[in-house]
Amino acid sequence: MIKTIQQNFGTNLKQIRNKSNLSQEDLAELSGIDRAQISRIEKGLINVTLETIVKLKNSLGVDFSQIMDIDADLKPKPFVKWAGGKTQILSKIKDFLPKKYNDYYEPFVGGGALFFELCPQKAYINDFNKELISAYKCFQNLTQLVKLKEELLKHESNHSEEYYYKIREMDKSDNYESLELYMKAARLIYLNKSCFNGLYRVNSKGFFNVPFGKKINVKTFDNENFEAIKLFFNKSKIEITSLDFEKALETAKNNDFVYLDPPYDIYPDKNGFVNYDKNGFGKDEQIRLRDCVINLTSKGVKVMISNHNTKFINEIYKDFNIHVISAKRIINSKADRRGEVEEVIITNFKDINE
Repeated sequence: MIKTIQQNFGTNLKQIRNKSNLSQEDLAELSGIDRAQISRIEKGLINVTLETIVKLKNSLGVDFSQIMDIDADLKPKPFVKWAGGKTQILSKIKDFLPKKYNDYYEPFVGGGALFFELCPQKAYINDFNKELISAYKCFQNLTQLVKLKEELLKHESNHSEEYYYKIREMDKSDNYESLELYMKAARLIYLNKSCFNGLYRVNSKGFFNVPFGKKINVKTFDNENFEAIKLFFNKSKIEITSLDFEKALETAKNNDFVYLDPPYDIYPDKNGFVNYDKNGFGKDEQIRLRDCVINLTSKGVKVMISNHNTKFINEIYKDFNIHVISAKRIINSKADRRGEVEEVIITNFKDINE
């Protein structure tokens, strides 16, 4: 009986970890648990203490019912590993959500950790990364989704360093923009799973430039998670766009909820990451975003913003509610810039979901 419980827990842990786009090494770094121990837990070889369960639960951003019961983990998860992803701090973010709201907006959706956690019935998601948006749109079209899976399996079977760089160079071809959604989506997901440290970065010309991650084998998707996302998209009304954030928020109205997770302000030691887009996201853009928040506030829209706990961010949002939290970062091209950092959750409302 005990052996069965251990095996079920291990199987469930592995499923949640995979759906969160984390390797065993990533989870070890986040939780402080040795990678070899995580491997033994996932194989059902050892019993797990309550202290270990709590560490794993907090690192994965799930509750006890999800980590203890395999049938409870039906919620869709991010399908890509994204810089600044919120999976590991979901439990902290959820403490500051509004009690009630109407439509959900997320103009910097990225990996969509909070979006998938909340599974809103009506949502507007947006990102200026057109390839990422192509991937989201595939889940709204069964034909595109089937082709996406087939293309990803093809990438897996052909995976090598030479093949990686061949796929990476696709965005430089003249016909790249005319490719079907599923081909752009498959390219992005494959590169995300096989590049160095899961880092999405482009150069000044807008071309993806992250080196090969040296993985011998690569798994590009979890079929159960793809099905969970498809079901969620089919039962909800979701509008997906790739626009400037101001344009994406034009229809937000009284009592809607907007979650803003922009490229973060950079700490004085430059421990930040903004190269999601060739144009970057500097101080002027942060101020333009703040002005957008002021406008949304005047319309009665509930807004939550995530960012680094820098002096600049605290200054421009000094008239709002600022809450400091700690977060661990595992995506950075330099190992010494990973680890724990201070972030802020900023809100324009006080009816938080405590």
